[in-house]
Formats: sequence, C-alpha cells, structure tokens
Amino acid sequence: MVSGLTGAKLVTFGTLMFEAAKSLKWVKDRDEMRKMPVGRQKKLQKIAATRIAGMKGKAILVDTHLFIRTQEGFWPGLPFEVVRAMKPTHLVLVIATPEEIAKRRSADPTRARDEVTVEGLREELDIARSFLTAASTLTGAPMLIVRNEQGKAEEVSKSLVRMLEQAKE
Repeated sequence: MVSGLTGAKLVTFGTLMFEAAKSLKWVKDRDEMRKMPVGRQKKLQKIAATRIAGMKGKAILVDTHLFIRTQEGFWPGLPFEVVRAMKPTHLVLVIATPEEIAKRRSADPTRARDEVTVEGLREELDIARSFLTAASTLTGAPMLIVRNEQGKAEEVSKSLVRMLEQAKE
C-alpha cells in the first residue's frame, strides 16, 4: 500500500526478477543478476512485466531502473516489449545529485555495488533521462522528473501522490 494513494501498490521490478532468477536457480543474491548474460536478464524482465501486467489494483507503482550497467554495456530496464506489457499511464524518474547518490551507495552495506565515480554517476543520470524520454515516446505516457533530496522522501512521495490523484480526475 502506498501512503496517501488509496488502493495503490508499490512493486519493485528487480525484486520480481530476483524471485524468478532464484526459482530458476540462476542466482543466489540480487547483485548477481546484472552480471548475467543479457539474454537471461531479458527472460527475467518478461516474467516480471507479465506479473505486473496481471496485477489488480487502483494504481500499481513500479520501482525500477531505466537501465542496467551490464558487462555488455548499458541495457534498457524498460525495453519496448517490457514497457508495452506494463502499459504505464505515467513515468517518473526520481533523481538526486551524483554526489548524493555516491554517498548513499557507500553507506549501504546491504548491496555489492560496482564502483562508479561522481562523473560516471553524472553520465548515468543523463542516460536515465534519455531512456525515460524513449519510454515516454513509446508509450505516450507523460514523464516527470522529481528530485529526491536527502531526508525529503516523504515530501517527494506526497508530491507524486498529488500528481497521480490529479491525473485520475
């Protein structure tokens, strides 16, 4: 349930992919997924997208990455067949400064992340904006970029809820 948006569910795309990967015995931990061949990752994306498309609820909010840095290069987190299956009504990119992202990642002991410089994170933010634009173009869904400053997650959440409430009017 999403605070302030009656009947809404929050679904993490990567969690659905990870559950499928574990059941197929392809990985033991979540961070192994991005190191798998892209072909396997595509299969997991399709499984997750199909599950999301079948979910019932007033609003399904999908938390996902617009791209994944793989050994084969930057790979879309929402390729055409995935974004088409999910049929989004809105696309939102939540961003922070590269410096904030670096600080948050270094403070997260639960993940085994690849090292990325602040300049690399700046490049990733540019790539994310490009993928957001492409997904919006493919689906016709409006896009929004929201800044998530440290300690202001509740404010960001409330502004998104207001936007979604207005959209359904």
